[in-house]
Amino acid sequence: MAADGQVSLEATVVKSTARKVRTLMGGKIAVGFAGGTADAFTLFERFEAKVKEYGGDLTRASVELAKEWRSDRVLRRLEALLVAGDAHTTFLITGNGDVLEPDHPVVGIGSGGAYAAAAARAYLEASDFPAREIARRAMVIAADICVYTNDRIVIEEVSLQGES
Repeated sequence: MAADGQVSLEATVVKSTARKVRTLMGGKIAVGFAGGTADAFTLFERFEAKVKEYGGDLTRASVELAKEWRSDRVLRRLEALLVAGDAHTTFLITGNGDVLEPDHPVVGIGSGGAYAAAAARAYLEASDFPAREIARRAMVIAADICVYTNDRIVIEEVSLQGES
């Protein structure tokens, strides 16, 4: 999972080194977020609590967060998106109660998300690059196209530890 580091306020870059992707459960789950910074951090913390509550079950934690996000009067005002994934599954989680598993093994959120996703899909279909390199190249392309995306790329990989 990859993200740029840019945080913008209207047409101004406020921070260029934000960390928008994190790992949980000893690196078994990666989470990325886009949207209002405080909103995204709030949702990330809630998601982390759900992951712990459900023993690392990504699907259950994602569904429970989406349900809470949609029904809670305070949370439903938050404007952000989350992407959460492990070695097998990736979900896009929204405040509308959506827990979407994309048809393709690539999803993009945020200002440059569509550009990065398109580039990643092209690399995935036409190259033998490893996932990390595809993510890096896709983010570089997005940063070249989108003024709200920079090239301070952070990549987090999920671990297969404990799997046979």
